[in-house]
Amino acid sequence: MQLIPIVTAFALLLSATEVFAAPNSARIAETGAHLLGNAHRCGVAADRVVRAGRVIRELIVAASDDANEQMAAKSRFAEIFRASARPDGDAHAPTLPCKTVVTQFERLEHFHGQAGMR
Repeated sequence: MQLIPIVTAFALLLSATEVFAAPNSARIAETGAHLLGNAHRCGVAADRVVRAGRVIRELIVAASDDANEQMAAKSRFAEIFRASARPDGDAHAPTLPCKTVVTQFERLEHFHGQAGMR
């Protein structure tokens, strides 16, 4: 696997969405879950969301220092994904416009495709 290009592409995506922080597993899980949950809410095809979810999972594993951190990040991902994917959104977070979500989702797919990980 070519994790370095994927991590680099994901970091670029995060910086483009102005939520860039130190690439740790929790931050990757939270950001990825918001993006994928909202993409699901906005009608992006389930198979595309699942494929992107695999990429996020690989990034979480690569950024985790140990198994406990990895499990905590995956749990956080699931929690945020469920909240973001609801049609009514998450009461604690603003609902993002679908145009913005789909643009950022396609950006992730594009970076992922350029890394040769399809």
